[in-house]
Amino acid sequence: MKTRIMRYQSAIGPAYGLLEGNIVYDLIGQDIFSPLQKGAAIGPIDELALLPPVQAGKIIALGRNYAEHAKEHNADVPTQPLIFLKAPSSVIGPGQPIQLTPLSQRIEHEAELVVVIGKQCKAVAEAKAWSVVLGVTCGNDVTARDLQRSDGQWARGKSFDTFCPLGPYIVTGLPPEQIDNLSIVCRVNGEIRQNGNTQQMIFKLPHLIAYITAVMTLYPGDVLMTGTPAGVGPLQHGDVVEVDIEHVGVLRNPVE
Repeated sequence: MKTRIMRYQSAIGPAYGLLEGNIVYDLIGQDIFSPLQKGAAIGPIDELALLPPVQAGKIIALGRNYAEHAKEHNADVPTQPLIFLKAPSSVIGPGQPIQLTPLSQRIEHEAELVVVIGKQCKAVAEAKAWSVVLGVTCGNDVTARDLQRSDGQWARGKSFDTFCPLGPYIVTGLPPEQIDNLSIVCRVNGEIRQNGNTQQMIFKLPHLIAYITAVMTLYPGDVLMTGTPAGVGPLQHGDVVEVDIEHVGVLRNPVE
């Protein structure tokens, strides 16, 4: 069954809730990695200050996992997954501003499907990969493109504070065949910049999870950013950028 898990700022601190329609309900026990139990109604989602839907321990991201995106950068399509890490301190939630940095002259959006890991796992076989997934959310792998290119590695250009918007909530219960066929749209000030589909991924999610867990242990709350379709472009002061993923939600952030 499809469930939407969101995180918000309550009167006593960050809290998790379950979203049904536009009403948020308390999550009894506040543990998103155990069976979920709905509590009392908190109120309409529009009246709550949303936070990133998960506190990510690790952010593992995929480079060039869509052939057309590789092509638009005149880069080779990788023969095996090209993984890199983003700093957890780069995470922000829905509505929070992406802050441009004077250290870069070219900061770009990258709309991505994000997988949230639900179990500690290591050396996961592809056939078992979906069993370690809690759910999916929207992400924006904001990138200082000029620094990415000049540095020769990607850590700095990908990891400025605010360069990893996530949200608006985690969606659980989507069948794998649906996750493998989701439209991904990025709009800037209402104009469509990216328009792709997860069908276009070079490396599918089970293969990615097997590949990554052959290298490192994943823990509940770690997130996997699965790559971006073609159409990435610059962000400017005053822009509003939206990542809209079918059956998942719309992640919207202003740019400062």
